[in-house]
Amino acid sequence: MRQSLQLRLGQQLTMTPQLQQAIRLLQLSTLDLQQEIQEALDANPLLEIEEENYADNPGDKNDNDRLQNGEDKLDTEPQSSDQIESSDALNNDSISDELPMDMSWDEYISAAPVASAGPMPDDEFVYQGETTETLHDYLMWQLQLTPFSPVDEAIATAIIEAIDDNGLLTVTTEDLLESLNHEEQDVEIELDEIEAVLKRIQLFDPVGIGARSLQECLLIQLNQFSPQTPWLSETKEVICNYIDLLGNRDYRTLMKKTKLKEAQLKEVMTLIHSLNPKPAATIVREESEYVIPDVSVKKVKGRWLVELNPDSMPKIRVNDHYASLGRSCKSQSDSQFIRSHLQEAKWFIKSLEQRNDTLLKVTNCIVQQQQAFFEHGEEAMKPMVLNDVAEMVEMHESTISRVTTQKYMHTPRGIFELKYFFSSHVNTENGGECSSTAIRALIKKLVAAENVAKPLSDSKIADILAEQGIKVARRTIAKYRESLAIPPSNQRKSLI
Repeated sequence: MRQSLQLRLGQQLTMTPQLQQAIRLLQLSTLDLQQEIQEALDANPLLEIEEENYADNPGDKNDNDRLQNGEDKLDTEPQSSDQIESSDALNNDSISDELPMDMSWDEYISAAPVASAGPMPDDEFVYQGETTETLHDYLMWQLQLTPFSPVDEAIATAIIEAIDDNGLLTVTTEDLLESLNHEEQDVEIELDEIEAVLKRIQLFDPVGIGARSLQECLLIQLNQFSPQTPWLSETKEVICNYIDLLGNRDYRTLMKKTKLKEAQLKEVMTLIHSLNPKPAATIVREESEYVIPDVSVKKVKGRWLVELNPDSMPKIRVNDHYASLGRSCKSQSDSQFIRSHLQEAKWFIKSLEQRNDTLLKVTNCIVQQQQAFFEHGEEAMKPMVLNDVAEMVEMHESTISRVTTQKYMHTPRGIFELKYFFSSHVNTENGGECSSTAIRALIKKLVAAENVAKPLSDSKIADILAEQGIKVARRTIAKYRESLAIPPSNQRKSLI
């Protein structure tokens, strides 16, 4: 074969660094974007945060100039003799440490004004933080207040460390015995000692903590009731012998085995519902997750308007002073350094502007398509997929997916992720379409209004929706119900 050179013309799509940066900023959440901006500010000296200048508030500027020039009006006013004497006293270095007092300390405290116990105005409220305490710390605090021998204290500590966040003991007493005897070489611990200490811990606050099962937890709480409590013995019998039937809500079999009538079983169920199956829930609290919305939607003069959240990200700009140094630098390396960072700063600011413009354009399209949701709620949600918005804004579907991921919208109905407004469609009998989100809302509404003694089955819910013109299969209803964390009809049945 002969070797030769050939010239060919062709087109090829390449991802420039600027395009890669714009795509990466587009898919970042608000918190990640704030971190990215902060890293850019730290790395690029030509970027700075745009702060409010004095031109926006000329009054503050005049006050500041007057303070700097020493023209404060308080200094020009004539002072009285009392003020002069007070000033001399403050400047005197020979002040005695023990000043004479006209009254005793107790009289001074009693004469002091008492703070009002009423609620403070909203503008005067100061948040002083929140005290958080784990379940382990709370139980250890009670342990220190309880008289225990050194051996019993070691047993109690081991038991508390084996309690999970649900308040249940995760290991058996035999495992605790083996572990403690392995650690304590001097004293031989018996199983009865562990059982005795465990019973004392189970009476800590909240009562029932450290139980080995739900059955034991409920019985511990029932034992704290007065023996004269009505239906106490029947309740203990139901929990001891028929807790499986109680969990399956098989009330007919339960009445047959306990020989209780329906009215009597209702009294027993009322007493059971007064118990706390998860006592640790009152101590263990999940940390709140805060969301910063990217856009907000509000109705102004009958129109729904979308605007970007100005607090979601800091405003940045190019430092004019440093940018001007690039033309006056004598050193070529310094000039090249400034010019390269100036170009990066412009690219970064332009990428942020493109991100905001794309986000605003997509959000406007979503609001335009889902106006019925903002007016009437979830039941009026229309079916919409990513491709629908992509065609309307003339962008690629992948771009719409990046824009709507981890971006949130603040609306009069709450804060929603942009992905929430996209849902599949279900055909109706009249040839229309219904959103899966609207069907979930209808299922939730029907279950909330059902008779708890005779809850609606999935087939019955499908029939009710069919009467409204929405044809949905029973298995689809079951899938939507499970996604809403709604138990099946046999587990929703209740006597009270």
